[in-house]
Amino acid sequence: MDKSEIDDKILDQIRKLEEKYEVMGQDLSSYLDGLLYADYLTYWDYIHLDTLLSLQNPKTGFKDEMIFIVYHQFTELYFKLILWEMNQVTSADPPLPGEEFVEKVRRINRYFEMLENSFDIMIEGMDRGQFLKFRMSLLPSSGFQSAQYRLIEFQATDVFNLLSAEARKKANSDDPVESLLQQIYWKEGSTELASGKKTLTLRQFEEKYMDEFIEEGNRLKAKNFLQLYRKYYKDQDTAEEIKQELKKFDLFANVLWPLAHYKSAVKYLHKDPEDIAATGGTNWQRYLPPRFQRIIFFPEIWSREEQENWGKKWVLDQLSPGK
Repeated sequence: MDKSEIDDKILDQIRKLEEKYEVMGQDLSSYLDGLLYADYLTYWDYIHLDTLLSLQNPKTGFKDEMIFIVYHQFTELYFKLILWEMNQVTSADPPLPGEEFVEKVRRINRYFEMLENSFDIMIEGMDRGQFLKFRMSLLPSSGFQSAQYRLIEFQATDVFNLLSAEARKKANSDDPVESLLQQIYWKEGSTELASGKKTLTLRQFEEKYMDEFIEEGNRLKAKNFLQLYRKYYKDQDTAEEIKQELKKFDLFANVLWPLAHYKSAVKYLHKDPEDIAATGGTNWQRYLPPRFQRIIFFPEIWSREEQENWGKKWVLDQLSPGK
């Protein structure tokens, strides 16, 4: 073909572009000029590689602190992907078809599976002596302060289901979100054992995020995953498939992920309760194990026996002597 000739396919694309920009009152030729002047896109510019690799700033000279920082940043990026999928579901109007909904839950489960499978980086991948030293320089910050993870919980279920098992016995599911948030399960993980007072970790966290949590809790009352399942998805042709994927989601978020943290905490932080109380430690031993909190996003898809034994099998399998 003569290079002076323009392929019909390219001409067709130009005509379509011209129509697109005409609708917006824009001149296509100006945008084509922009393409002529623009540099070629590079990988490092597209993902802002130099910026990304500059975001790891250890506070001590211990080499394994770099592992700790990178892994937590990696975790937050995966939380961002999970929220990206969840927001597409809860903001859809009308609701997504069942096939699209189950695909979103599958994606979420893949992200959680990656997170859960990667946690050996934290459990086995750091020197315990280094960790116990550099961790003291990071106080009062804590992974507990991950707001993205709390937003995942609000997207998934009613705030009432995020109360501890004991608190749910006394509260009402119709209570205002503001009231329910005062009893939310994760507060138990950041109270001093000796005094029962809020730690600085929790006070900082609430000061920064509580208004956002109240807003999200109210916004999602009628369209979190649980409510959407009840209203639109449990009676569809894909209902059984949806149910199985929601079960995986529940297990990843409320059994496997917290217990991976628990296993890490046992290795690095375990002390007798008296010693923890004496040093003003937080109540992670009561907060992390699912069998204490029994947080379940979708209680109606689990049998009573499964709810009563929530997390028990994983504990027996993973935390038994020799594991």
